[in-house]
Amino acid sequence: MEKSMGSLNMAEESTYLGIDFGRSKIGLAIADEETRMAFAFDTLKNDNKFLENLRKIMVSKQVKTIIIGMVRHENDPESAAEKEKFGQMLEKELGVPVAYQDEMFTTKMAQENIKARGGRNIAAADDQEAARIILQSWLDK
Repeated sequence: MEKSMGSLNMAEESTYLGIDFGRSKIGLAIADEETRMAFAFDTLKNDNKFLENLRKIMVSKQVKTIIIGMVRHENDPESAAEKEKFGQMLEKELGVPVAYQDEMFTTKMAQENIKARGGRNIAAADDQEAARIILQSWLDK
């Protein structure tokens, strides 16, 4: 694998994809295998073109593992089941392993991070920032 440090986009040779799953939007983050630093990447609509769009990203970024944020608490077992079903579908359709990472309060943390950086239109970027937090937490384990 070519070292990413020499490229303009440090995450160009990424191998991990973090996902913040939502029924309408899905936040994405990517991480380089060598540096193990997560970067907010994009937000995709959760529609009938999602899988096609994700497949293009998977190929262009050479993704080898997907990490999906998962809230595991008794108050919302339906959400956990929905995310597990989503992960199983991705594993089957894309042929890469899927792992899960606790995502308790990641959206709130993402919004605070964006505010702290002086960001505007927080709702447009909080999904990909939440995905970055999820992915970085998984990488740090």
